[in-house]
Amino acid sequence: MKEEQKTRPWVAAALAAALIFTSLALTQPARAADSARTVIPVGRAVGIKLFSDGVMVVGFSEVASEQGRSVPARDCGLREGDIITHINQEEVDTIEQVQQVLQEVGGQAMSIRALRADETVQFTAQAVQCSSDGQYKLGAWIRDSMAGIGTITYWDPASGVFGALGHGINDVETAQLMPLQSGSILYSQVADVKKGEKGEPGELKGAFQVDRDLGSLYANTPGGVFGVLSDSGFFQETQPVEVASRSEVHTGPAVIRSNVAGEATEEYEIEIIRIFPQNEQDTRNLMLKVTDARLLDATGGIVQGMSGSPILQDGKLVGAVTHVLINDPTQGYGILAENMLQMSAG
Repeated sequence: MKEEQKTRPWVAAALAAALIFTSLALTQPARAADSARTVIPVGRAVGIKLFSDGVMVVGFSEVASEQGRSVPARDCGLREGDIITHINQEEVDTIEQVQQVLQEVGGQAMSIRALRADETVQFTAQAVQCSSDGQYKLGAWIRDSMAGIGTITYWDPASGVFGALGHGINDVETAQLMPLQSGSILYSQVADVKKGEKGEPGELKGAFQVDRDLGSLYANTPGGVFGVLSDSGFFQETQPVEVASRSEVHTGPAVIRSNVAGEATEEYEIEIIRIFPQNEQDTRNLMLKVTDARLLDATGGIVQGMSGSPILQDGKLVGAVTHVLINDPTQGYGILAENMLQMSAG
């Protein structure tokens, strides 16, 4: 979840202690969800894991060597948010791969290719040998994967395509959209809820079955993550509903479908209190207010992990919950469903 001024990502991820990458092949499937005007609103919480296409630099630290302390990665020109794709022409996708290349190159000069705001940049760096463990290091903290809990918004049975979250998966430290190499959704149950309070967002806490993949991801976009479902039996299928156009959405009563305990998906009353003008750079299209006493009692309002909960109004899918207001967890933002469907096509 995110607030208008203060980003609070839905996903928790540990920092990687060195530069590295994993190269995993992903075949992009045929996608028909953007053209289908009826989909099944889901509202089930799932585990989501994502492996990045390259390794992202998320910070720097000094390396102590016999020559003193230095930060070779920063000194060569790398910045936080850069995505390292190659070292000496060798593709790197995991932390392990980066560590292996560094030890093979040792203290010799190396070329580093990276992406910065979709532009390719090139650097020359020289790792130093850490005096404490003898390993060659660049002094960069990197990340190659993320994992957490989120909610599936819709599923199109005709194509198998699903949309989830309603916002992209961003790196915690840099707020950059993680480039997707591969990923999947996992079976999950909501084990506990931390209630949201003013100034401190709540969160759903899920228990994942890491050996039960439900589907694969093909896109991580500002408007959500998208993939193909391989196991539809994990949620109670409902009847397809039409996807509302922007012109059909209006202020007033609506419901969200969400999973805040165990496997149960329920509908809760909300109010759409504002519809923002169309802005291609902003996926916060709706302002919402939770009015259902049951949800307020259970969660305090909108909490992390509810991102992607479908919004239904007048029997149609109008959008998905995306953000929470830090200072008022009863209110938050949503993205229009038609915008999610458009982004699902890439």
